[in-house]
Amino acid sequence: MSVDFIGFVGSRNHSEIIPAHGPVIDLAHVEAAAKTHEAAGFDRVLVAFHSNSPDSILLSQHIAATTERLGLMVAHRPGFTTPTLAARQFATLDHISRGRAAVHIITGGSDIELQADGDHTTKAERYARTHEYIEILRQEWTSHSPFDYQGQFYRVNGGQSRVLPYQGHTIPIYFGGSSDEAIAVAGQQADVYALWGETYEQVRETIARVSAIADKAGRTIRFSLSLRPILADTEAKAWAKADHILAKARSLQNETGYIRATCIPNEGSRRLLAAAEQGVRLDKRLWTGLAALTGAKGNSTSLVGTPDQVADALLDYYRLGISTFLIRGFDPIMDAYEYGRDLLPRVHALIEKEDRLNGKEGMKISRK
Repeated sequence: MSVDFIGFVGSRNHSEIIPAHGPVIDLAHVEAAAKTHEAAGFDRVLVAFHSNSPDSILLSQHIAATTERLGLMVAHRPGFTTPTLAARQFATLDHISRGRAAVHIITGGSDIELQADGDHTTKAERYARTHEYIEILRQEWTSHSPFDYQGQFYRVNGGQSRVLPYQGHTIPIYFGGSSDEAIAVAGQQADVYALWGETYEQVRETIARVSAIADKAGRTIRFSLSLRPILADTEAKAWAKADHILAKARSLQNETGYIRATCIPNEGSRRLLAAAEQGVRLDKRLWTGLAALTGAKGNSTSLVGTPDQVADALLDYYRLGISTFLIRGFDPIMDAYEYGRDLLPRVHALIEKEDRLNGKEGMKISRK
């Protein structure tokens, strides 16, 4: 079974080494990034959501309009839109994009950020609400007759949507979060559970925890890993490039906003920082330098090396059970182009060879 690759399209050109400038929504950048990812062979792109960001669904609609095949992984925070309305919004996007929509559920680990949107729930309450939210999404997408729902946070009487997913069954649900509450919801509800770029040991542990809950629920779940590959034509040059990125990120922290907070609110960041405490270089070529600098603010660990070396490390993660890689660089458009040219073909070739040796069928992962 081959892997999927997910990239990232922001509303403007911005990273730890590129200070944001110009309009918050730079359509020229959005279109260039989307088209670059499509040409590079990415399967989907993540469109992020924060309490101060442009609307992820509307940006995704524009990305769909400027591409032909590129899938969408739309970050969405439960609790601010009713689940029945959100289900219809995503089903509508799925039709507009002709079946390219997926939802990435981000419940939110920071009380302070949630409060900026007027949400004063606790983490436990938010994940309990998310559980109900996803249940209602699925019912709205699959019910051919009116349904009722009675929960702690939502009550639906006679819910039914006229617009169903484009392919007639469902829309894939990706899910992020590393707390105990998140793991419980993921195992019961997610189609794909998304991890940040952790060590082999950490990934093995998380896959086991989520799979155990999914098994009890009679479900099968897939796993995604998020990383920031740093490539060069020699290993020495790649590590020198990583050092340069770290130095530049440090010098620009006040301009980019990637400053380490005194309190790390979410478990995913704490896990990356725990890995960083073990060393700057872990496993074969996992680099934690930027995670330590920024407080693991988001996807912040890298695989460093030549394209062949990084592809080999990604194969290791595939062997652990990862079937999707969310990768993005520090120079968003140029790195996406280079990943498509140098990395994606190598990973696909390695995994096809691996599957042949193990007698697996080489087939794309379905939407189901």
